[in-house]
Amino acid sequence: MGEIGRGLFVSLVGALTLIGSEFAYGQGVCGEVVSLSTHGRTTMSYSLAGPSAAAKPTTLLLLVGGGGHLNLDARGCPRALQGNSLVRSLPHFHAAGFATALIDAPSDHPGEDGLKGFRMSRQHADDLGKVIADIRARNTGSIWLVGTSRGTISAINAASRLVGPAVADGLVLTSPVTSGGKGGRRPWVVQTVFDAPLESIRMPVLVIGHAADTCVRTPPGLNGGIIARTNGAREQVVTVAGGPGARPGVDVCQGRTPHGFIGQEAVVAVGIARFVRGAIY
Repeated sequence: MGEIGRGLFVSLVGALTLIGSEFAYGQGVCGEVVSLSTHGRTTMSYSLAGPSAAAKPTTLLLLVGGGGHLNLDARGCPRALQGNSLVRSLPHFHAAGFATALIDAPSDHPGEDGLKGFRMSRQHADDLGKVIADIRARNTGSIWLVGTSRGTISAINAASRLVGPAVADGLVLTSPVTSGGKGGRRPWVVQTVFDAPLESIRMPVLVIGHAADTCVRTPPGLNGGIIARTNGAREQVVTVAGGPGARPGVDVCQGRTPHGFIGQEAVVAVGIARFVRGAIY
């Protein structure tokens, strides 16, 4: 990194530290809980936080991995998946000037498995479209889909299916699921982002992996295959290196590992902010 880039990075990280204290996340209140009617007679909730709508901020629609069931409480705080990289990055996104919508699983997909194979369904994409429409009614800023790990399947499903006002303005995939393998007792685990019609995606696309990610479902070497098929207005693949690495005995597909950019949350948030604002990561 050159001196200018290093200076910008130090400045932004300083801003993250300073401005982050102004946000309530992690200090008792995490966000406004919004509940929407979704497929069938289900409901789906999200936690909205960050700058006010008057500032017209870009909103990051955050789709966590695993089963996607955060079990949001009345304060908008997740009771589950607290170690997910996107949950840990909330203060950094806010400090960078973004609003966030942390998406919970719908009411008919609770528990550890949560969304399961529903992530690639038309109904799930339509549900996310309702969230996008609700945010647009509240805030005139742009909306970006940001998914991590299995959340990238949800993000790519919505990005490739939705049309009209429900279309997001951009797409960020971190540690995307690109390798299926065998499903065993859970046949849905073979789903990958490549199962979606990627060619229909024309919004800007940023794909981020970690060089030390050894999760069998998210090999960083396959990430280039995503933008080989998308037709994004801007596209970039980034491979992050460094960080503390994985501790012995830690599941390499969990958030507090290179798979979840442990120890590098601020760096990744700054890179995402640059791309969303029209520059390169």
